[in-house]
Amino acid sequence: MAPPLSSWPWASLGIYKYLLLGPLVWKVAQEWAEQGGPPLGSWWLHLLVLFSARGLTYQFWFSYSNMLWLTRRRRVVPDGVDFQQVDHEWDWDNFLILQTLIGAWAVNGPLLPGLKHLCLWDPRGLAIALLLHVGFAEPVFYWAHRALHRAPLFSQYHAGHHSTPVTQPLTAGFGTPVEALLLTLVMGVPLAGAFLMGAGSVGLVYVHLLAFDYLRSMGYSNVEVVSHRVFQKLPPLRYLIYTPTYLSLHHREKDCNFCLFMPLFDVLGGTLNPKSWELQKEIYQGKNDGVPEFVFLAHVVDIMSSMHVPFVLRSISSLPFENHLVLLPFWPVAFTGMLLMWCLSKTFLVSSYRLRGRLHQMWTVPRHGFQYFIPAAKRGINHQIELAILRADRMGVKVLSLAALNKNEALNGGGTLFVERHPDLRVRVVHGNTLTAAVILNEIPTNTKDVFLTGATSKLGRAIALYLCRKKIKVMMLTMSSERFLKIQREAPPEFQQYLVQVTKYQAAQNCKTWLVGKWLSPREQRWAAPGTHFHQFVVPPIIGFRRDCTYGKLAAMRLPKDVQGVGSCEYTMERGVVHACHAGGVVHFLEGWEHHEVGAIDVDRIDVVWKAALKHGFTPS
Repeated sequence: MAPPLSSWPWASLGIYKYLLLGPLVWKVAQEWAEQGGPPLGSWWLHLLVLFSARGLTYQFWFSYSNMLWLTRRRRVVPDGVDFQQVDHEWDWDNFLILQTLIGAWAVNGPLLPGLKHLCLWDPRGLAIALLLHVGFAEPVFYWAHRALHRAPLFSQYHAGHHSTPVTQPLTAGFGTPVEALLLTLVMGVPLAGAFLMGAGSVGLVYVHLLAFDYLRSMGYSNVEVVSHRVFQKLPPLRYLIYTPTYLSLHHREKDCNFCLFMPLFDVLGGTLNPKSWELQKEIYQGKNDGVPEFVFLAHVVDIMSSMHVPFVLRSISSLPFENHLVLLPFWPVAFTGMLLMWCLSKTFLVSSYRLRGRLHQMWTVPRHGFQYFIPAAKRGINHQIELAILRADRMGVKVLSLAALNKNEALNGGGTLFVERHPDLRVRVVHGNTLTAAVILNEIPTNTKDVFLTGATSKLGRAIALYLCRKKIKVMMLTMSSERFLKIQREAPPEFQQYLVQVTKYQAAQNCKTWLVGKWLSPREQRWAAPGTHFHQFVVPPIIGFRRDCTYGKLAAMRLPKDVQGVGSCEYTMERGVVHACHAGGVVHFLEGWEHHEVGAIDVDRIDVVWKAALKHGFTPS
């Protein structure tokens, strides 16, 4: 039997837990109707506003701490957050619901008079709250926290909070009801004292609660934001305010630094970690800033998917991308961000993970998919990619893999432009398409006799056609250019050229049930497919499945090896732990230690070599 108050009573409700706040919404609606306008003097309204504002405080710090291009040099623990931690902390805001409900109960009691009897601000209340915080909240939390680290309380109530390897602002809210009630007590008593002494005000409630949450989320941010120079100039200050490094030491070692916000109480209790200040200085100066050995250079797909990044909403980025309705209100913000990136930004770091102890990073070119098809933007995009490659070369990156449109043949010849322009590059530039071709080819059933290929003269289309014809599979290549078709056909051995057939209309494939799609298909074009057809895709964005009597494959992808660490966000529409095949292809190139660039046309003879290498290193088809 579980100990009392060790689990949340609404744990089974899922997202419907927010309905617990329904009575407050109903009260606000009633008062709104009675007053004929917003009930600005309603505690119910203020409780709901505070619930939202407090949640946004944690979200603000979460977003900031995960903006790696700003914070990577000052990260306390350099590792990324994995999916296990994301799921573990999914209901981090349970404490906000509990405290809002407790606040609603207090509204009905004698403690809080109607807002009409309160002033907007009373400085005496702030002074009283500060005194009670130092005299009551800090020591009570310190000793209660130490008690929670002793058996059996630790295993019953506090172990889950410490099970997360990397602290995040959302980790601050994750815990059991006992931990939430302790925080409610130390946060609420200073407020209650100010009200009981007649110095309470509306402003005090907002200032005290939001400052409390701000300091909590700052401490858990895993980014050192307090300069060591501040403590050097004002030494007493180090005993009055903690830092993310200070908190991280407690979270990791569990036998020191128990204070709420003020290290003074660890000094008095003999639990101050002597490494706290020196480590804080080292981290602020960039001790944990590592150089990646592999970089995947991506780009933004579209405006909606630009919000599917680790620093926006973890609940969305940790799942495969979909156009959620909840994102629509943020579309103007994302659109503004697109314009700013277009005008001001350069390639930036988005996420990172570790594989076999080596640091891998994803950088993003600040351009959206549609911009790659604007002729005037071509030069600027290539300039951004070139700067990223040269930066990687200076840093000592071993392999840089180009994603999606960054290796477009019409843009830069599949990366050939940069390799020819800079023949002395130490970083190996690869497009990863050899593995993409291998994934697509290994999805085709072995008993297939014929296939229909769109995007047939593209880099991938060419490689797929040449590979399949050697297997004596008839390839109907959809292209209007006889010249380009004949060029590819002549590359095939003479005895296999007969298996490559040029077609110019979709009607030619109406009896073929294996379609390899390298060019976007409209509903009208899809209707020519026979019932039971399977669409294998290598087109970005993927086609929309209009045919219910057909099946649609996903983009070529592979699951990362099991020993990968710190992957906590999904790569576009990929499932958890799955990356695009070109990403995996770049990683395989790095793990194999191949010294050649992989740009331009795909070497058909290497498709099987790369596929076997990927399987050897633990990659599996998704």
